[in-house]
Amino acid sequence: MKRVLVSAAAFLLSSMMFAISYKDNTYQKLANEYSKKSQQALDAGEYDLSIEYAQKAEENAALSQAFIKSMAAKGYADSIMKRAKQKLDYAKKNDAEKNFPMAYSVAEKAYANALEAYNKEDYESAEKYAQQVLDALADVRSVNALPKYYVVRPWADSKDCYWNIAGRSYVYNNPRLWENLYQANKSKMPDPSNPNIILPGMKMEIPSITGEYREGVYDPSIKYDGYSANR
Repeated sequence: MKRVLVSAAAFLLSSMMFAISYKDNTYQKLANEYSKKSQQALDAGEYDLSIEYAQKAEENAALSQAFIKSMAAKGYADSIMKRAKQKLDYAKKNDAEKNFPMAYSVAEKAYANALEAYNKEDYESAEKYAQQVLDALADVRSVNALPKYYVVRPWADSKDCYWNIAGRSYVYNNPRLWENLYQANKSKMPDPSNPNIILPGMKMEIPSITGEYREGVYDPSIKYDGYSANR
């Protein structure tokens, strides 16, 4: 019976050896202390007490491992959330709320979720949400706002018509979306029922169709980023 008890205590003690790689924390200090007491009790022939101490050492070593894992997760969450906050601040400074409303909205919600998870010490979820912020804002940059108006030019110079204007990058990048222009501007046309007749000099409104921010009149001297439904 004593041999069994000795073997059990020895096994529990040997399982504590990997604890030497643990960082210095309260749980590990207790694990080390109980390991020493277990060895001392074993040497003194107090086998039951040795097993009891060895079990406490094992319990605290497990707590130490969980603590270190949690602290590592917290450290990474701290790092990625800092990056997410910096990216969100950059996006806000560069009017992403107007120029990239969909991406900014997703990022803002994800960051709020990250903060909530972090405050609950759910560092894994906080890290996941913070990464969503970075992913959502990956393409956000400083841009010139797309034009809200376009002044129609003579056909001979520009081939201006709803189809061609809608296809231009600073409008919708897709001529098939011409009806958005027509519906917004037909009241200004000499014959509202005929979308083919638009007159030079007409100030055409370019309505937002996916929440994209638009302002000012089209200026050919300005370099606009092309319209994207993801903006």
